[in-house]
Amino acid sequence: MEKELKMENLTIYAKNITILTGDEELDKHLEIGADPHGAMCTGTGHSRADVKHDPSAPKPKMKLTQEEQDIYDGKKGEVLSKVMKTVIAYGEAFGASKLVDLGGNPHTVLLGGTPAVTPVIDILNECADAGLKTYAEYTINPRPYDFYNVEVDPEHQLKLQSMFSTQTELEKMHVRLGAKNYNYWSCACYWPEVGNAPAHGTNLAWSESSAVNYANSVLGARSNRNSGGIEMLCNILGKAPYFGLMTDEGRKAKWLIEVKTKGEPNWSVLGGAIGMKVMEDVPYIVGIDKYLGQVDGISMGKLKDMGAATATNGAVGLYHVENITPDAIDEGRKLLAKDYKTYVIDDEIIEQVRKHYPNLWTQKDAKPTRAFVGCPHNSFHQLYDWGMKVTHELSNRGQERVAIPLHLLCSTLVKDHFMDKHPELVRDMIRAGITFTNSCPLTFLGIPGITKTEFAVTNSNKAREYTNSRFFRDEDILEIVLSGEIPEEAV
Repeated sequence: MEKELKMENLTIYAKNITILTGDEELDKHLEIGADPHGAMCTGTGHSRADVKHDPSAPKPKMKLTQEEQDIYDGKKGEVLSKVMKTVIAYGEAFGASKLVDLGGNPHTVLLGGTPAVTPVIDILNECADAGLKTYAEYTINPRPYDFYNVEVDPEHQLKLQSMFSTQTELEKMHVRLGAKNYNYWSCACYWPEVGNAPAHGTNLAWSESSAVNYANSVLGARSNRNSGGIEMLCNILGKAPYFGLMTDEGRKAKWLIEVKTKGEPNWSVLGGAIGMKVMEDVPYIVGIDKYLGQVDGISMGKLKDMGAATATNGAVGLYHVENITPDAIDEGRKLLAKDYKTYVIDDEIIEQVRKHYPNLWTQKDAKPTRAFVGCPHNSFHQLYDWGMKVTHELSNRGQERVAIPLHLLCSTLVKDHFMDKHPELVRDMIRAGITFTNSCPLTFLGIPGITKTEFAVTNSNKAREYTNSRFFRDEDILEIVLSGEIPEEAV
């Protein structure tokens, strides 16, 4: 009975979040936190203002097909019936009119085995006990630690094992429900080596914010920013509620973002500036196609970094880039919603936003101890680019090794591809003190006690948002890695 109550009364929690830079003029310019309705409250492309709640109004009812009604009525098993009822309740909370069939392969954010996820593990184990699996094999976010390459200190390991005490149980659950093997676990499941890149127009129920963002925007698939747990129930059912970013109307852009920088912008900071402004609305971005050209391995990395920043500095689940992303190629500025707003981003805004990212180190003037590059996971081309930059600069300086460890975050399959194509470069990188890790994000950096000894730097706006690591541009990260010092002009 307890498990039944857990499943049928699964609650989707959200809270209002106000993000301030600490500079009154910049806050006013960005209008950060100005939405009294709490624009980030749902994470699905619908703000609270769009989800009207009138207690006296009749609750919306979803139209079900006969097959769906049979599942609801328990004709295909009690547990699947509870899954259906939970998914319907979720959809009706957002005004969904129907369910749609899912395609491609699922992906889930659920790979951090803290005690907080125990109720979700119980629910999904109940599904596995009933013989249920997802409609197709699925990929998973990477483990939040890596005892082989990153957290090698015994103190770090013990604290992480205590924090993630349900990790083994969570991973067993995924195996039972149809997860692909560990090689396929990555927050960037869409890279060719991992292969989970659904076709344009495919309906999905994904939850990882940056993966949802990339799938919707760069691939043209359709998924809301679902909560971890509810997306697994949708993927077991093989259906998801039709609302928000899955609808034509929900994919309209409420913002026209005009990028007017003098040169190619820092993609992570640009994404941060967009996310902080539009919150979870859909932006239509113009002025950057000249820096992207055709969508290839290099430009996809730029779009990944920009998109991840919009998804974490704000809550953007979908963006359009004029002449680049599939929806924008198909429809152009017809994607702009009626009464859209315009926001211009120039070099001054990029620099203002970058300089106001906070220093969360416990010792503000400490020397960096590590550098992390690749959250979300690096692509093949990004690994190559960093390998060439670091080894060439070491050679130019007559230096054998980096001054502080450089950790390149990537999928195991992407690393294997890179090693196969550039074995000598990989050899030189390892000799220089560069490590490859499939971990993400940088969980251990926030553990009490460790914050007093670890002072990490990163080029990832997502990692900056989720941890106490400090953000620096690529050129600054390179200098920090080589010298162990933060350049004065980088602050």
